[in-house]
Amino acid sequence: MEQHKLMIPGPVDLTPEVLKETGRPPMGHRTPDFDEILTQCWEDLKYVYQTKNDVILITASGTAAMDAAVASTIEEGDEFVCIGSGKFGERFSLIVKSYGGIAKDVPVEWGKTFDVDAVEKVVAKSNAKAITLTHNETSTGVVHDAESIGKIAKEHDCLFILDAITSLGGDEVKTDAWGVDICTGGSQKCLAAPAGLSTVAVSEKAWEVIESNHTKNYYLNLASYRKSLKKNTTPFTPSVNLIYGLSMALKQIREEGLENRIKRHRTLARATRAAARAMNLELFADPGAASNTVTSIKNPEGFTDDGLRGEVKRKFNILMAGGQEHVKGKIFRIGHMGNVRQPELESVISALETVLHDGGHDLEKGAGLAAAREVFKETG
Repeated sequence: MEQHKLMIPGPVDLTPEVLKETGRPPMGHRTPDFDEILTQCWEDLKYVYQTKNDVILITASGTAAMDAAVASTIEEGDEFVCIGSGKFGERFSLIVKSYGGIAKDVPVEWGKTFDVDAVEKVVAKSNAKAITLTHNETSTGVVHDAESIGKIAKEHDCLFILDAITSLGGDEVKTDAWGVDICTGGSQKCLAAPAGLSTVAVSEKAWEVIESNHTKNYYLNLASYRKSLKKNTTPFTPSVNLIYGLSMALKQIREEGLENRIKRHRTLARATRAAARAMNLELFADPGAASNTVTSIKNPEGFTDDGLRGEVKRKFNILMAGGQEHVKGKIFRIGHMGNVRQPELESVISALETVLHDGGHDLEKGAGLAAAREVFKETG
């Protein structure tokens, strides 16, 4: 099977060291040796989350962590204010409704960020138990101001549930400083680990709600995970080999340093946006709220999705992401998260330039690559 270079917002390409770890022989998941690996993972995750809170590790996708966050805190009829910033922000609303809750939606135009006053008004008029937000919305390429929502949640004494699945380990996620009560993450995004694991950082305030809640779920009951956490284990059989890979990926984050890693992602984002403008392409996300882990770009006139992304994939073996929902076929997205560095970004920019040029797009060939390199030069 042909292996494509992944320039999408997850899953991401893995380092040889992480891949090697996933191929190790499995060990018993109820043994001291495995407990030691889990304990180190939890400590490393606290470092990435910038938290002193408990961090739960679940063998499931990031959506399961979102589901667990809602299901473990909600009672039928509870009101949750859901900031609908894109496909994944809107997913919170669907999860709330699935458990019999009332979603007080704050609509946000795709490609834009929310209006703080609008959120404040909805919260003030509601009996909100929690506010939900997707921090980095990969469907739109927008990163949102989570800190401002933390302040609103504190003012109204409600929980703040943050989906940081595509920002954790790649952008600033200050769980404690921002007042986030439940913060979710996913393994296959900026953490650069194999897909199939999700994480949840839980504050003491959230634990009080969770442990008094009549939880309607079983596998994703966060209270069960806390009981096992105290015994340095998990309540159910974890994916041993995926955790091997996660352990190595977290070790590599430690070695790079979180501050350096965030700087690298932000430099990649700046370089991508500069290249797009130099190639006479229009960015989809508002400039002031552009994501640092994925860049969304409008399809140029005269190019279909297959004629652009498809050609890049066929000719250069590089996979970019397309648009979702109502922007499908209208935008494409370049993921620059995880292990992406200057050579990988330059390869996709060069490929994109060639396909655009050959397809008749008005651009100066080489301008995109030059613009990106200038950003790398400026940042050292």
